[in-house]
Amino acid sequence: LSWRRRGCFLMLRIEGIETSYGASQVLFGMSLEVGKGEVVTLMGRNGMGKTTTIRSIMGLLKPHGGNIIFENEEITGQSPHKIARLGIGLVPEGRQVFPNLTVRENLVATAHSDPQNKDPWNLEKVMTRFPALSKRINGMGNELSGGEQQMLAIARALMINPKLLILDEATEGLAPQVRTEIWRCLADLKRQGQSILVIDKNVAALTQVADRHYIAEKGKVVWLGTSSELQAQPDTQHRYLGV
Repeated sequence: LSWRRRGCFLMLRIEGIETSYGASQVLFGMSLEVGKGEVVTLMGRNGMGKTTTIRSIMGLLKPHGGNIIFENEEITGQSPHKIARLGIGLVPEGRQVFPNLTVRENLVATAHSDPQNKDPWNLEKVMTRFPALSKRINGMGNELSGGEQQMLAIARALMINPKLLILDEATEGLAPQVRTEIWRCLADLKRQGQSILVIDKNVAALTQVADRHYIAEKGKVVWLGTSSELQAQPDTQHRYLGV
């Protein structure tokens, strides 16, 4: 399963990676691509290898087979901080904000700016994008609601000025109003040309914001296509995504 769009620069290319936790193999030839300026999803039921794929990209797990290429550079098995510095920002599952740091400290702790970026994400810009956080700027991370923590996790990832933004379970456990705000944020980022890879279970929302979709089952991609193609295939949704 592969995809190419003529003239599209590939930001991320994963080629047949195999990853294990000890003796338990989870990924069996996972492959996907994210083009510059694209929003791409990785979907599937729980336990199908989605988070393991993200952890492999970020260097938190080292694949024992296959390749991960970011902007034509091999990054397979590199350390997480080096991968982040190359320009991949992660919004992890469970948010993982620093509970004993303020909102401001959470945001500036890992901030990084590219001198060539004429309009970088900085504290003022993320406060404008997430006004709810500006009201809590001096509040501690553990004092925030789940929705505020997710906004903080996204803002923190943007503060490294990523070339590629990855969100793992973007709206899990959030109130409907907060989920709507997250999808609005992703749509805004897409309009600004941000490349995004997102894991989530909300097919209806994902098909509105994303360009293409990958569906994983048992550690490999079993379907890929556009939003219109996925919307036109309810049987595929039921087979691979239904509970």
